[in-house]
Amino acid sequence: MKISGSVALVTGANRGLGAAFAQALLARGARTVYAAARNPATITAEGLTPIELDVTDPAAVAAAASRCADVDLLINNAGILRSGAADLDSARAEMETNYFGTLSMSRAFAPVLARNGGGALMNVLSVLSFVSFPQVSTYAASKAAAWSLTNALRVELKEQGTHVVGVHAGYIDTDMAARVSDPKISPEEVVAQALDAVEAGLYEVLADTVSKETRAALSGDLELVYPALAARR
Repeated sequence: MKISGSVALVTGANRGLGAAFAQALLARGARTVYAAARNPATITAEGLTPIELDVTDPAAVAAAASRCADVDLLINNAGILRSGAADLDSARAEMETNYFGTLSMSRAFAPVLARNGGGALMNVLSVLSFVSFPQVSTYAASKAAAWSLTNALRVELKEQGTHVVGVHAGYIDTDMAARVSDPKISPEEVVAQALDAVEAGLYEVLADTVSKETRAALSGDLELVYPALAARR
């Protein structure tokens, strides 16, 4: 599909990657960009259509699907990270937003996309869909679940003409990675690759070197993904 003339909805559009998606969609000529956030007052950029949406609230998701019945591009970007997630409540919160929220939005908007010619559905995932570490184990679990869901949606929605794209990256230069000193990719670069993928009909975006290398290592020895395991032998 083409971004120009499209009607898009971006979840978590009030900051970071979501805000970059919203601005890039406008710049590429999207007819309408619904910018969704729990507090729509935080959406202040000109040209956007703010909507109130908590992806963990089924009633709010249903209301959004009813209100935004002209959407032909859904970008499931909303996500949370509870650093360490040592307690079950934090782990459940990550799963509720990152996995169940994505599932809820995809289910609610699949009929909308079908009525509007198929369009495209994009899920913002992570390199942690492929690999996990103790400090982010529960976040990685939620993103791995969302990756699996993305792969299933791609098959399920193909018959209705909906193109499904999964986006993976390592550290993105947003608030979520503010304390990280390692190299980061800019939100604008991730967004550019992701929207290019929609227009090119690609299924998966590996936005940076770490996501490319980690994805490639999955088909080989597990120690390529977890070199620390080899070091302990």
